[in-house]
Amino acid sequence: MKRHITALTLAALLAGQAISPAYAGTPAAELAGTTERATISEGARPEVELRWRGITELAPDRVKEVWAHSPSMNRDVPLLVLRATKPNRPTLYLLNGGDGGEGRANWALQTDALAYYWEKDINVVIPMSGKFSYYTDWEQDNAYLGGKQMWETFLTKELPEPIEGYLGANGKRGIAGMSMTATTTLLYAQHHPGFYDAVGSFSGCAQTNVGIGLAAVVATLNRGHATIEQMWGPQNSPNRLYNDALVNAEKLRGTTMYISNATGLAGKWDMPSSPRINGDSQAVATNVISGGLIEGATNVCTHDLKAKLDAANIPADWNLRPTGTHSWGYWQDDLRASWPTFARAFEIEEN
Repeated sequence: MKRHITALTLAALLAGQAISPAYAGTPAAELAGTTERATISEGARPEVELRWRGITELAPDRVKEVWAHSPSMNRDVPLLVLRATKPNRPTLYLLNGGDGGEGRANWALQTDALAYYWEKDINVVIPMSGKFSYYTDWEQDNAYLGGKQMWETFLTKELPEPIEGYLGANGKRGIAGMSMTATTTLLYAQHHPGFYDAVGSFSGCAQTNVGIGLAAVVATLNRGHATIEQMWGPQNSPNRLYNDALVNAEKLRGTTMYISNATGLAGKWDMPSSPRINGDSQAVATNVISGGLIEGATNVCTHDLKAKLDAANIPADWNLRPTGTHSWGYWQDDLRASWPTFARAFEIEEN
């Protein structure tokens, strides 16, 4: 007998697991050229321990653990997938931050993303691997991160056609990310113009080659025992400049975008009364001090990007909050605030 679950119940169950206080209509196969496709398999693998796995048991008819074998990386990548109730619906690729989905700091365990998009009846694909990789193609291998990192090839060329075929999707697609992957989504939009109908970038740095943006990349990669030279080569090299979204801001022309950032000043989700904090003074300190400093830095990055896009008359839906830190409560808010942007691009009702 199939189990059924309402979005409201799913939200309540997922909340209990949270711990943190032009290509329109073109099949992905045509974009991939000679790149091999990923192969898709469904179902849990008992020999692999995944912290989020229990989520799939809450609504197995729609929320599934799927594995995609990446030819370019020669590895199987776990995906958490929400399937729409009917075919011919759009697909949102939702990227985790530095955690890459491998720990507990991810969309599944920290937000109500699945419950929220459940009600929107769209397909959602969340890669649950790729920590500290920026989901990009690296110049060198890194043993700590599992060898070859070819995430951009995987996510833009190998995966879309088979996973969207598996989901019965309609070819409309968007991508959103936060923190580390707020950079990634802008780069994908620049590198593959028209491939995504809409892009969401929450609390990120477009700049990567110099300044605050470079410092942010170095700090993130350091947590993965990696260097930016391993990832993109020497400073000011062609590949480093290719992967600087601020340098290439003009390439965002024609992309439908939602871009957000807060100031780093404590806001509603950082108060002791917040349900995400629940009176935990250590969580308050972490959000206000560490989260405040990081968000303050990305705020500078985001305003630099806005200035450049405004000067080039390139529009975006901006959400520049007067308060808020680098923490999950605000990115959960971004799911809701960005929905009108994605719904407009997907040409569906906002509901």
